[in-house]
Amino acid sequence: MDDFVTSQRFFLLLVTLVSGYLLYLLGPILSPFLVGALLAYLTDPVADRLELAGVSRTNSVVIVFVFLITLSILLVLLLVPKLSHQVQVMILQVPSVIALFEDKALPAIQAYLGDDVSFGDLQSFKDLAASHWQKTGDIMAQVAAYITRSGLAIVGWLANLLLIPVVTFYLLRDWDVMIEKIGYLLPRNLEPTVSRWAKESDEVLGAFMKGQLLVMLVLGCVYAVGLWLIGLDLALLLGMLAGLASIVPYMGFIVGIIAAGIAAYLQFHDPMILLWVAAVFGVGQALEGMVLTPLLVGDKIGLHPVAVIFAIMAGGQLFGFVGVLIALPVAAVIMVFLRHLHHGYKNSHLYGTGMVKEITEDESLNVQDTEVNEQR
Repeated sequence: MDDFVTSQRFFLLLVTLVSGYLLYLLGPILSPFLVGALLAYLTDPVADRLELAGVSRTNSVVIVFVFLITLSILLVLLLVPKLSHQVQVMILQVPSVIALFEDKALPAIQAYLGDDVSFGDLQSFKDLAASHWQKTGDIMAQVAAYITRSGLAIVGWLANLLLIPVVTFYLLRDWDVMIEKIGYLLPRNLEPTVSRWAKESDEVLGAFMKGQLLVMLVLGCVYAVGLWLIGLDLALLLGMLAGLASIVPYMGFIVGIIAAGIAAYLQFHDPMILLWVAAVFGVGQALEGMVLTPLLVGDKIGLHPVAVIFAIMAGGQLFGFVGVLIALPVAAVIMVFLRHLHHGYKNSHLYGTGMVKEITEDESLNVQDTEVNEQR
């Protein structure tokens, strides 16, 4: 029996290492497949609900797929031109931000900390930044010319882009079947444990990706609309930036209110506008705490904010863009694994459960003897 367990563990470890190595080698071509798998994972519950309503699986997938395609086209047609324009406006305002820091913030910092505080030669930094911004158009033109000359690069890029909807459709159609077949491939003695761990991982990942990502999207829209109502030119860009930063609790609020406050002051030159910016982000923060998070995320177990940051940075460092895509699913699985490992360690002889129990019993006897003596 011990030989069987050892052989099984060695086999599973070998499969894991080989799979990880293949993932590393195939990283450059995995992006469309991982994006398709992510979209299929996020939209599978919708297709399942349509099935429960009496719609066939294929028709359910077609409905979800058409909705995704329509939404993607609308986002490209409506948002991309506006975001491109606002990025250009933001770049033009960067020298004004540096001047604002030099004229307003730096004297206040020096008055508080002393005149010895210095941030270097800001004029040299402004000149260097301005020279690079002037070259931005030339750089983009060179990149566009290179892409135009490289027909193979265009073909590869278009192939990856077209693969995403194809992969999404087929994965979504066969998602439940694939999960069932994977369950059948697992060793029978490990299948209950692995299934339980997979369910827990799905709960963690679902709480984050199906809940927190919706919170990020809604907050981005709320911030963008609010900033647009007060007349800010960069409303859409800053609202989406704050929504994306909301992947970590309170980071979206902090990043958004600082960036929007600076942009609003530079545009209106009126300190009172900062109160309206604060009101927009205050409403968004209250909406997140009282409505969005309880409704969309609930009390499910999510990933710790530090774990989210570390997972994304580590995935990008190790595997590039593919690593960013798989960072959170892998982090969810590792989190579940560590929780069970911690539980097993606390119940093992390595932790000394029996010794702790004996000490606790001795301490309780001493407490009882003390109480009896006091009563006497």
